[in-house]
Amino acid sequence: MPFAPNFPVMLRTEDGLRIDAAHTPSAAGDVGIVMAHGFTGSWRERTARRIAHVLSGYGGVLAFDFRGHGRSAGRTTVGDLEILDVEAAVRHARVVGYRRIAVVGFSMGAAVAVRHAALRGGVDAVAAVSGPARWYYRGTRPMRQVHWAIERPFGRFAAKVAKRTRIAGGPWDPIPMPPHEAAALVSPAPLLIVHGDADAFFPLEHAHQLYAGAREPKELWIEPGYGHAESAASPELIRRIGKWIASNLS
Repeated sequence: MPFAPNFPVMLRTEDGLRIDAAHTPSAAGDVGIVMAHGFTGSWRERTARRIAHVLSGYGGVLAFDFRGHGRSAGRTTVGDLEILDVEAAVRHARVVGYRRIAVVGFSMGAAVAVRHAALRGGVDAVAAVSGPARWYYRGTRPMRQVHWAIERPFGRFAAKVAKRTRIAGGPWDPIPMPPHEAAALVSPAPLLIVHGDADAFFPLEHAHQLYAGAREPKELWIEPGYGHAESAASPELIRRIGKWIASNLS
């Protein structure tokens, strides 16, 4: 089945960066869905386009590349200033006429979606998929590899060459609010936390910590056999997330 058509969009953040994006319109009323990818991802990847296609059955989708990823300008700060990228996408969704906005984030994008809703507001629902609850987690081999890519000069060079991901050097200053603390500030917007019991990056303790930190309305879905983020998300799971958005924004 071909993907739903999308239209290129160039966003601009409050700090002046150009953000590469695409808008997939929908006949599903005035609901807009902002889709935030994981670290080293891109809206142009086939897995992301498949997810946007499924979500477009529940609202117009605005997918974008975070700063330092793909064709977007700047360098990624791996979860800090990326809230400005989400803000630019939400603002554009409002401008084109979507009255109710949900943000769906995967992995790093999940952390950013939670932090954006907490610190900037202006969204009506948040779905955080495969997200971390706290920073600096190194308890799994994939996350140790991620930290090597972020913290070492050769790791940053490898990410740039292999994944077209440009990573800012140096530590955070100050350290941004961690997702599990930000989760408490998402309310009154509903928060959905989705996590797989086969996630190789972040074990289930992250999902439970996020859920414990959040206030009502909130939901936690533990998905048997589900791995990590976009690459492991089945169309059925994405449809369930779309239905959750529709039911909460109706």
